Amino acid sequence: MERIVVTGASGQIGSELVPELRRIYGDENVVAAGHKTPIPGDIREAGPYTYFEVSEYGQVEELLKRHEADTVFHLSSILSALAEEQRELAFEVNVRGLYNVLEASERTGIKRVIVPGSVANFGPAAPRDGTRDDTAQRPNTFYGISKVYAELMSEYYNGKLGMNCRGVRLPGIISWKTEPTAGTTDYAVAVFYGAIRQKHYTCYLEPDTRLPMMYMPDAIRSLIEIAEAELPALNSRAHYNVNSMSFTPTELFDAIKRRIPELTVDHEIDPVRQAIAESWPDSLDDSAARDDWAWEPIYDIDLVVDDMLKNLGHKMAGEKARSG
Repeated sequence: MERIVVTGASGQIGSELVPELRRIYGDENVVAAGHKTPIPGDIREAGPYTYFEVSEYGQVEELLKRHEADTVFHLSSILSALAEEQRELAFEVNVRGLYNVLEASERTGIKRVIVPGSVANFGPAAPRDGTRDDTAQRPNTFYGISKVYAELMSEYYNGKLGMNCRGVRLPGIISWKTEPTAGTTDYAVAVFYGAIRQKHYTCYLEPDTRLPMMYMPDAIRSLIEIAEAELPALNSRAHYNVNSMSFTPTELFDAIKRRIPELTVDHEIDPVRQAIAESWPDSLDDSAARDDWAWEPIYDIDLVVDDMLKNLGHKMAGEKARSG
């Protein structure tokens, strides 16, 4: 990879993937491409950035040509809960936007396109524990359906047009750098803000809702490793499961309470996000990724809690000091 464009660069994953790619490949060789949400200042100051509309084909093609890209990390996406509320927007970004990126990449000679998948690909009929890569995908959410479309289109462009599309199916992602938005698993980020600020958090999921999760450094590493890997049978391996840990809200809250005993938690269930969570597997079988490109996570729940409290505490203290 010599010249990389990252779409969705102001999102939860993009805002951390861009700096890591720049560390590896050089600041000037990684272009941060965002939409309406402002791209973080440290990213704007360190290297090239731009704003574009992923649902407009002409803008996508012009972006790739102008920056002479050879690799695209396509992260632009409307997440699960918001996609249920704003289906037209989700279609424009997740479906039309994905097509535009793949088609523009094929026409401009992009060497490699990385399109992350999601645990949301698997619907309620999938096995709850250890869901395999080759499990039939029958999601019942707009977001999940759009992610299955992304996988099928990636395989089409690989097989019919000789492209190099690849990706990983990510669990829920935990990160301290960006605040939670509309994701089903964002409770696992929001609770840390509540624990530090008010010593209280109101959770929108049932206490025993088990979901697969991953800490951001592992997620970033999985995306870069899949992009760099020498893969066997790439056409049938456009997307790999990657797994790290699974826990319930209660298990996470208990781990935080061992560090912040005064934390209190109650529950006000959001039926939309609860239904989405119940349609997802409890854990993913990532043996293919481990076998094919030596994938292995680093963080478990205790390492995540310690790192989140340390880094988020420093971040919020700095924000408080700057505000007066």
